[in-house]
Amino acid sequence: MIVRSLLDTDLYKFTMMQVVLHHFPGAQVEYQFRCRTDDADLRPYLDEIRAELANLCTLRFQEEELAYLRSLRFMKSDFVDFLALFQFNHKYIDIRPKPGVGGQIDIAINGPWLHTILYEIPVLAIISEVYFRRKYPEADLAEGRRRLMEKIALVRAVDPELEFKISDFGTRRRFSMPWHEEVISTLKREVPQDFAGTSNVLLAMRTGVLPLGTMAHEYMQACQALGPRLRDSQVFAFDKWAQEYRGDLGIALSDTYGFNAFLRDFDMYFCKLFDGARHDSGDPFDWGERLVAHYQKNRVDPRGKTLIFSDQLSVPLAIEIARRFHGRARTSFGIGTNLTNDMGLGSLNIVIKMTECNGQPVAKVSDAPGKTVSKDAGYLAYLRQVYGLDRTTPAPH
Repeated sequence: MIVRSLLDTDLYKFTMMQVVLHHFPGAQVEYQFRCRTDDADLRPYLDEIRAELANLCTLRFQEEELAYLRSLRFMKSDFVDFLALFQFNHKYIDIRPKPGVGGQIDIAINGPWLHTILYEIPVLAIISEVYFRRKYPEADLAEGRRRLMEKIALVRAVDPELEFKISDFGTRRRFSMPWHEEVISTLKREVPQDFAGTSNVLLAMRTGVLPLGTMAHEYMQACQALGPRLRDSQVFAFDKWAQEYRGDLGIALSDTYGFNAFLRDFDMYFCKLFDGARHDSGDPFDWGERLVAHYQKNRVDPRGKTLIFSDQLSVPLAIEIARRFHGRARTSFGIGTNLTNDMGLGSLNIVIKMTECNGQPVAKVSDAPGKTVSKDAGYLAYLRQVYGLDRTTPAPH
C-alpha cells in the first residue's frame, strides 16, 4: 500500500479545502489527468494503480493526525471535525486506458469539490511510485543519495548572509514515499538552518519540520465560476482568501491569468495585505524584477515581502535567484521533483488539473509554454479577451 495516511498530501490541499467548506460547500468540479511525458507507457500498470486507489478509499484520518492538524494555528475546529468524518468515495474517480493514444491513461474526477479536492496529490504519488517500482525494480538508492549530498554541499557553500532557504514541494512526483522521507530527514539533519520545511503534512508531522503551503491554481480557477463576474474572479479569490485567513497564509499565486493580469489586480491593498507572492511559470528573474518594481510603485517596501519560487527549480538556479534579489526582497524556494525524484532515472511529468466548476469550463493561462490548461478553446479565447491577454499566450495542452 503506497499511501497509508490521508495526511500524506500537500498542505495547500487542506488550506483550500477549509475555504471550500466555509464558502463554497456546494461547488461541483471536474479534474482531468495528463501525462506530459510522451514516451511513458502507463497502461501496463493500470490494475495496480486501481488497486492502490481502492486502498486509498479505505483510509480515515487518525486521531493523532487530526490533533496535529488542530495544532496548526490556521486550521479551524469545525474543519478538523469535518475531516474526522471524511473518506474518499470511489464513485467520484474513473481511470481507464485512453482510446487511440499509445501508453496514455485517462483519469477523470467528478463530484463535489469538498469531497474530491484531496484526490490529486495521492493519485499522482501513486502513479509515480507504481511506475518507478515496476519500470526500475532493481533501482539503487545510492545514486539518489549521491545527488542529494551534492545538493547539500552546494547549500552549505552559500554565504550565510544570503539567508538562503529551500523547501520540499515534491510529493506529487516522488520516486517513493520512503525515499521522500529520507530526503526530508537528511535535509533536516545536514542543513537545518537552510531547510525551511515541506509541503507534505504527514512528513512534517513525522520529522518535526514546518508544513508549508497556501493556495493552488485550482482555487483561482474555480473562482471563475464562483465569483460575481469573470473579470473580477482573481480579485474575488484573493478577497475570499483574506476573509477566511485574516492576513495569515499570505502568499498569493501569481500566474493563473498570466503575470500582467496579476499585477493589474494586485493593487496597493493586496500588496500591503499579502506577505508576498509565488512564482510558478515564466522567467523567474524577470518575474522577481517586475514584482519588486510593482511593490515600489505601490509604496510598499519589497524588503518586507517574500518572493517564493517553485517552478522546476534546481539548487543552483535557486542560489542564482537568491543572489539576484538579496537585500531587495526576502526569497524562499520550493523544490519538487529535483529533490524527491532525482535518481538518474528521469521522472514523470504528470498533472491533475481542474477543468470545470459548476458545469462551466475553467482555465489557467500560463506564462510558460505547455502549462496553459483548458478543455474548451472557446472559453479560453473568451477568458483571454476578458482579461486583455496576449493572443500569443501558449495554447492549452
